[in-house]
Amino acid sequence: MKVTKFVLALTVISTMISCSNQGVTKKDLKTDIDSASYALGLDIAVKLKGNFSEIDQHLFTQGVKNGLDSTNMLIKTEEVEGILRAFFQKKQIADQLKQKEDALKNAENEFADIKLEGEKFLELNKDAEGVIATESGLQYIVLEEGKGEKPTATSKVKVHYHGTLIDGTVFDSSVDRGEPSSFGVNQVIKGWTEGLQLMPVGSKYKFFIPQDLAYGAFPRQGGKIKPFAPLVFEVELIDITK
Repeated sequence: MKVTKFVLALTVISTMISCSNQGVTKKDLKTDIDSASYALGLDIAVKLKGNFSEIDQHLFTQGVKNGLDSTNMLIKTEEVEGILRAFFQKKQIADQLKQKEDALKNAENEFADIKLEGEKFLELNKDAEGVIATESGLQYIVLEEGKGEKPTATSKVKVHYHGTLIDGTVFDSSVDRGEPSSFGVNQVIKGWTEGLQLMPVGSKYKFFIPQDLAYGAFPRQGGKIKPFAPLVFEVELIDITK
């Protein structure tokens, strides 16, 4: 909710409260203007309540009165915009964090079996022949070792890749499309960013990427990747393009 809109809402409601405090009240809606006026008041009040349910009604009313008679103001009028902006920015961040925490909790409950299955798979896989595990939990097998330079986190690379779930389901493949992909090393999932920097140009590695280095609880909606799913990629590093 933009601060300017919020201030406008307060202004309208303030006027209404002021009139009410002076004894000007209507109990009947006799004209279209009466109905529209009352509906507007209700609409603004509902939106205000929805965006600021914590409002202190006594201080709100006091602020209205002080603003109208320009006396006993607890803050300066020029401070209003900054206070409201700071408050609602902070509130927006807190609300977004709460929404993400709730979504994560729901995903953990709904997809606990996928998370557990992935953890068991990686625990067994780390002891398989040829598998190397890094400190982060990334696992990989060197299928072909190239002789070129290794990319850095800021490099742009050209690769061929084939991505599957642990049951072999293909969810993305430049190999199947017949066209390599180019992107920045630091513009992909964490498992890729780490793994690509291990590869000399000309190499082909197979990566087993834990869910926390992939898409975690929030993969792209509607895709084949479920929350908490580990991913398997065969990656060929063709070139460092930048």
